Amino acid sequence: MKKINLKKRALLLSYFTVLYNIAEGLISVFAGAAAGSISLVGFGLDSFVESLSGGVMIWRFSPGKKVSEEEEEKIERRAEKFVAMTFFILSAYVLYSSISKLVLHEVPQTSILGFAITILSLIIMPILYVMKYRTGMQLKSRSLIADSKETLACCYLSGAVLIGLILNALIGWWWSDPVVGLIIVYFLVKEGIEAWKGECECCLE
Repeated sequence: MKKINLKKRALLLSYFTVLYNIAEGLISVFAGAAAGSISLVGFGLDSFVESLSGGVMIWRFSPGKKVSEEEEEKIERRAEKFVAMTFFILSAYVLYSSISKLVLHEVPQTSILGFAITILSLIIMPILYVMKYRTGMQLKSRSLIADSKETLACCYLSGAVLIGLILNALIGWWWSDPVVGLIIVYFLVKEGIEAWKGECECCLE
């Protein structure tokens, strides 16, 4: 596939990422506030952070004047660092949210809307991750690959929140969600550091 077509695909995927995550964020924050669920509110804020990453990708792949390979590499590095910063912002919030929930013994109410939005995310996000990752590999774009991994992180967070909601609803294990959240923080920081350093798979070819 021609590079220009790959860039158009990357741009369309980025627009979808932004629009979907804004909608997901609004619904999750509303559902979390109604149910008193820190994890759902945190999930909604994660969606807003991911929409920022998608916005960076829109800037990265928007049509503009032709630039040299050297200039394009500079743009790629700036985009990659912006994506890395969204990883760090997200990891800081997930860490804060998880510790707060453990310390405060926050027991959320059952949220049907919370179940629905996390299940929908688990269906859509893996597909979006694969499409962005493959496009990033074909373009040899480290920033798009890093952005795809943030989408993958959203999949993990969706699963963590859903597990927490299920275990709390069925057997009262309110602590399961924040514990999984703490594990996910490690993944987020690791991916953020790799994105900041530019250590993506396509760099090794």
